Amino acid sequence: MKSDETLLSYARELRREMTPHERKLWYLFLQKYPVKIYKQKIIERYIVDFYCAPAKLVIEIDGTQHYEEDGKARDKARDEILRSLGLTVLRFSNRDIDRDFHAVCEMIDQTIRERVKRE
Repeated sequence: MKSDETLLSYARELRREMTPHERKLWYLFLQKYPVKIYKQKIIERYIVDFYCAPAKLVIEIDGTQHYEEDGKARDKARDEILRSLGLTVLRFSNRDIDRDFHAVCEMIDQTIRERVKRE
């Protein structure tokens, strides 16, 4: 398990070096979204791609490694822990970002609106 300082340093590095798909979602949609969204946020011992605190929403952009057996198992365990904290996890593939960016944005927007309205 990484120390808090190591985790923070790694999160900072990930913020500076987002994947092209993360970068697209951030700069074309999330950065100016009317509800604050953080990139590469530390939650428990994990670094999530994007986090919207008012909606208790985690947004993950998954590359090919997430679809291998090890990746699927890690994601499942991680998602269970995040859900136990009352968070909702939305996962999108790189392919979703490439092929249906508008639908990804719509799903995020709809989820945030529903979850913030309930509070």
